[in-house]
Amino acid sequence: MAAAPEMRASDGDRDRVAAALREHVAEGRLTIDEFNERLEQVYQSRTYGELATLTSDLPAIDLHRLPAAVEPAPGSRPARKEEKARNLKSAWSAWAGVSAMTWLFWLLAFIGSGHFVYPWPLWVMGPWGIILLINTISGSGGQSQRRDT
Repeated sequence: MAAAPEMRASDGDRDRVAAALREHVAEGRLTIDEFNERLEQVYQSRTYGELATLTSDLPAIDLHRLPAAVEPAPGSRPARKEEKARNLKSAWSAWAGVSAMTWLFWLLAFIGSGHFVYPWPLWVMGPWGIILLINTISGSGGQSQRRDT
């Protein structure tokens, strides 16, 4: 039996209309301001007729058959090997920059004090460098080893 416009709508009916409006925003048919106005009216609506007027200028959407997510174009995302190589290069560059800076501070302290200063930059470079070396050798490039299925 088709619902008459004067029949009272349930919370579930209002939620379905709100979901359809969200889908129309995602499709670009409604602006955020229009969506917010209509959403406010959805939850103030009491009848099927009031709900129908909120979507009367929009095409029907079957919420059970939403379009599949669009796969990115093959050339839009860099290859994994290139991405890993770029990540490793960035990590090693950061390590080298921080190491150079800490050695510069150490050198200034050594010259300024006039006597031997413990080479503390080794404690900055060492652990970080070892982790980077392990990642470089293992080929993980700082990425998790999660496999997409």
